[in-house]
Amino acid sequence: MTASTDLAASLAATPELLRSVFRRHAAGVAVITAAGAAPVGFTATSLNSVAAEPPLVSFGVGTSSSSWPVIAEAEHVGVHILGEHQQELAATFARRGADRFGPATDWRVGPEGVPLLGGVVAWLVCRVVARVPAGDHRIVIAQVEAGDPSGGGRPLVYHQGRFTALRD
Repeated sequence: MTASTDLAASLAATPELLRSVFRRHAAGVAVITAAGAAPVGFTATSLNSVAAEPPLVSFGVGTSSSSWPVIAEAEHVGVHILGEHQQELAATFARRGADRFGPATDWRVGPEGVPLLGGVVAWLVCRVVARVPAGDHRIVIAQVEAGDPSGGGRPLVYHQGRFTALRD
């Protein structure tokens, strides 16, 4: 079989192909928050460290997300690394129409007015420096201004279409 035959046998480049391939890619789970008329937030598996100097992170957000209008205007965002014990919190922030900041969610107002979630492995407050168009999403690049890595515990992971814990 030649390389061109292998390529011809592959699947066409579709959203389904991309989702299928990335189900096999384990990713850390974060929740991104921002302050607006009401706080907003969403679950993200697209969080990346971009640079150490200056400290920059990036994440993707869909322009159809209910959080996008606030994220599109926010000067600051909160980035929360979830622990393996926070599967329900991840699901709440991923679910459309959920009461994300209701009584069941442990949160407080943090630096720059950013909503900070309790019980997380670590958190950052970041100043948005760019929003880059990327198809039906925007890649948000933000500079770290404050944070706390001392939450402890093991991270939550997203793999094969579900939230899971690391295995020893």
